[in-house]
Amino acid sequence: MTAQDPFAGFKAIQKEAWSLFTPMEVFTTPTAAKLVGFAGIAAGQKLLDVGCGTGVVAITAARRGAKVRGLDLSPVLIERAREHAGLANLDVDFVDGDAESLPYGDSEFDVVLSQFGHMFAPRPDVAIGEMLRVLKPGGTIAFSTWPPHLYVGRMFALVGRHLPPPEGVASPALWGDPKIVAERLAGKAKEISFEMDMMTPSTLSPQHFRRTMEATIGPLIKLVAQYKDEPDKLSSFRAEFEALISEYFDAGNNVMRQQFLMTKAKKA
Repeated sequence: MTAQDPFAGFKAIQKEAWSLFTPMEVFTTPTAAKLVGFAGIAAGQKLLDVGCGTGVVAITAARRGAKVRGLDLSPVLIERAREHAGLANLDVDFVDGDAESLPYGDSEFDVVLSQFGHMFAPRPDVAIGEMLRVLKPGGTIAFSTWPPHLYVGRMFALVGRHLPPPEGVASPALWGDPKIVAERLAGKAKEISFEMDMMTPSTLSPQHFRRTMEATIGPLIKLVAQYKDEPDKLSSFRAEFEALISEYFDAGNNVMRQQFLMTKAKKA
């Protein structure tokens, strides 16, 4: 991040807000294995995990024998990732950094992955440009994202109505639309394929899940803080949010049903 970055302030807020994400790794760990499997990770590949968070994708790939590096905006999450790698006795190089300015050389990696990470970069063209820059020609890029018409995508839209992003910041949910993904990769990647899967976080009620999300998800943390002196607005938002959660809450199994999209392509 440089002084010339027009979104430096936005990223600083993101860095702070996402530092509380760690408890959610219990839900993102199984989906990490799905992304690594979908991408076809093999021993010996040089791999970069962009927006690596607590390292669940990176460590899963390293267990397969890949030579892995991971990068995330949050130093707090990077420290957690290092702890996980140490516990598993794996050599993974984790650094804090910006998806829009990757500190790696051109064509350095065989594979670039991102699980619910790169989609939060404010400029999709810059982020995907950087991910493809560091990928070798013919290398694999794969990522997991949230479709805009399903729970998480609708949550982003709800939060955006209460807390509009700065001008020029794209919605992260657009990365979950196959048509838009294809447009963003057009001329840069080939053999694009998609697959849907399901995350099933456990919860006891919509209210229980709303509380969990408010304590761990960056945009929600910021929104609740904004409304701390406006109880009526906070109450109104929570009512909307719990109604949305209720549509995807499987009361019979005490889980949320959160579908996500996986994308895979080869660098042209």
